[in-house]
Amino acid sequence: MWLNNILETIGNTPLIELHKTAKGLPCKVLAKVEYFNPGNSVKDRMAVKMIEVAEQEGKLKPGGTIIEGTSGNTGMGLAIAAILKGYKCIFTTTDKQSKEKVDILKALGAEVIVCPTNVEPEDPQSYYSVSKRLAVETPNSFYVNQYDNLANRLAHYEQTGPEIWEQTEGKITHLVVASGTGGTVSGVGKFLKEKNQDIQVWAVDSYGSLLTKYFRTGELDNKEVYPYITEGIGEDFVPQNYDMQYIDYFEQVTDKDGAIMARRIAKEEGIFVGYSAGSALQAIHQLKGKLKKDDLVVVVFHDHGSRYVGKIYNDQWMLERGFLEVKTLKDIIGGRSNSKLISVEQGATVADAVDLMKKYDIENIPVTHNGEIVASISETGLFQKIFNNPELKNDLVEKVKEHPYPIVSIETPVEKTNSFISKENGAILVKDEVGNFHIITKYDLIQSLAK
Repeated sequence: MWLNNILETIGNTPLIELHKTAKGLPCKVLAKVEYFNPGNSVKDRMAVKMIEVAEQEGKLKPGGTIIEGTSGNTGMGLAIAAILKGYKCIFTTTDKQSKEKVDILKALGAEVIVCPTNVEPEDPQSYYSVSKRLAVETPNSFYVNQYDNLANRLAHYEQTGPEIWEQTEGKITHLVVASGTGGTVSGVGKFLKEKNQDIQVWAVDSYGSLLTKYFRTGELDNKEVYPYITEGIGEDFVPQNYDMQYIDYFEQVTDKDGAIMARRIAKEEGIFVGYSAGSALQAIHQLKGKLKKDDLVVVVFHDHGSRYVGKIYNDQWMLERGFLEVKTLKDIIGGRSNSKLISVEQGATVADAVDLMKKYDIENIPVTHNGEIVASISETGLFQKIFNNPELKNDLVEKVKEHPYPIVSIETPVEKTNSFISKENGAILVKDEVGNFHIITKYDLIQSLAK
């Protein structure tokens, strides 16, 4: 039996138990992996629902244009539905969002306008304001407004909530959602609490968002608002989709902790998730003192890691923001029990050099002259030369020497040494604080990165 179109694949996403990344938690944690939806995110559910409700209410007419401000995922769901229903799409987004998201929206036929992040929502340049203006200026258009469109949370009340309840056989005790528009946490939370009022609903927020303070105090404090990197969660205003009576707790997670946890989920569970999934699971670890052995936690993994390959899954991007524990060449040297540099004088014989390689089980040796490092020899280079001329072993090292190894700062991060290592150059030299040289080979670097 086949499906009529791609929209029929939305929903019924799997619930998968986490193991390595849940280590240290007292209870089972199940991930509702929403990237199995066709647009690779939880937003597909509410995108289609908002379109259907708009059609029923006569707000979206045939041949119309869908206009929305989106961090990317809602736009993808809307774009997919628009393709099948014959609508055009114009989306505004922020310059904080990943390039991958913008490119995918364009690939789905949408027009995308990128707006600055660091402006007030009311600012004419904000992606909220630009989308509203376009809706007024564009004939036969529908402004979706996922933040205040209550069909957003209705989709999760009707679909996501019942799925989680059925998949856990009603045993769920905690729902954890990294929340932005409020639709998922409020819609699912409402359904679950109607089934069992004791179920705890935890919303996960980002530092720089005002939602947590608003939840705790009822105060809209713009002093809480400042730029943050995490995508798709937190807000600088309170969307109407929030129904705080169905939320028991708000927890904030740093940009760094969310990014690191997302990478752990990918590497340790094989579940390639987006930024907000890392934040959601990190929040559970931060709140583990509130959990008991028999609890059953469901955490929503909103979207797919392919949206973030240029960001959190890019080592250079992580290093530039201080999100990775930077291991330097100094760390490699400090971890050695014997730091003596093995070298060979250029006046020694090739056989002497080979003996040193065998004795110390090394493949790269600096060549010295009058106490100064002037060149190098390698096992790879010697092999080819001796293979072609066995008598070469009686010649002097000076005749077979290779280019000297690059000298690199001892404070250089390991991740930035790849430009110094090549097929022809298998090692680098670093000088420590007291002036002694140390050799670091490509195998040293590989071992360091693998730890």
